[in-house]
Amino acid sequence: MACAVHPSRRLAGTLFILGAALVWSVVGLFSKHCLQAGMDPLQCAFQRAFFGFAAFFVHMALAGQFRIPWRHAFAFALFGAWGIGVYFTCAQYTIRLSGAAMDIILQYTAPFWVAVFARLLFGERLTRIKLFCLVLAAAGTVCVCLAGGSIPGEVSWVGIATGLVSGLCYATHYPFTRWWQKTYPSFLIFAWMLFGGCLVMAGVLGAQALWGASPVRTDFAWDVWLASAGTGVVCTYLAYVCLAEALKRISLVQTVVTSELEPVLAMLWVWLAFGECFSPIGWTGSALIIGAVLLMTLVGGDAHPAPSQTREA
Repeated sequence: MACAVHPSRRLAGTLFILGAALVWSVVGLFSKHCLQAGMDPLQCAFQRAFFGFAAFFVHMALAGQFRIPWRHAFAFALFGAWGIGVYFTCAQYTIRLSGAAMDIILQYTAPFWVAVFARLLFGERLTRIKLFCLVLAAAGTVCVCLAGGSIPGEVSWVGIATGLVSGLCYATHYPFTRWWQKTYPSFLIFAWMLFGGCLVMAGVLGAQALWGASPVRTDFAWDVWLASAGTGVVCTYLAYVCLAEALKRISLVQTVVTSELEPVLAMLWVWLAFGECFSPIGWTGSALIIGAVLLMTLVGGDAHPAPSQTREA
């Protein structure tokens, strides 16, 4: 049953998701630095998950909460194989093949999926303004795909495909986290998710090493390791903590749409740092997506299911 959101609660939720958007926006910078240093995309994705898991493990230790039924731990780890393993890997390949800006924009096809999940699982209303925003963002996504990428002179349909898959993976985090927050602290959920993602990517990395396809490297400079740790601690741990707090206070659709401040910031960072820039049709698509985000944020918010009682520490 839906309930009205108190203004102070909505403000707090909005500030939390804006904080998540801010730290998510620099993942392209950190990742691109690692990739340009010669790190394989899969190794980059694995290390992001590993450092994120390590941060959440420390959180669990400080909170003194480790125990969880094995069937639920398995469920979280299994979701992590998809929501972390596939997601992080697809994001890294999109960054390498089509650019960090392209990766950010295509990840933000997520509101379509979140709107569907929110309706089916939590009964959130799909109002006319929400549907209009989704259609507007869809048109923008098509334009971005037609632009080819944010790396001048390069078009990669594989990069576009991995970007779209990462958007679907990203979208599933919202309903999954909201569903389990009523039972477990968010840090426990994310820790087991990241653990599952690490296991999958470690297995693939090991297989690649055995085949001689792409050996794991450890000879990177300190700044590359620092950037890699930043993707896990800053862009994963800190971002997920903010996401969890936002999901307690505002609706799923409002959360995912408000978080789309990220592409604006991310495109600014990669343009300043690496000179990545869309073609005119790409910028048109980006403007449509960002316009849909702003419209949804200003007039598309509504009630959401009553907040669950979680055991956060």
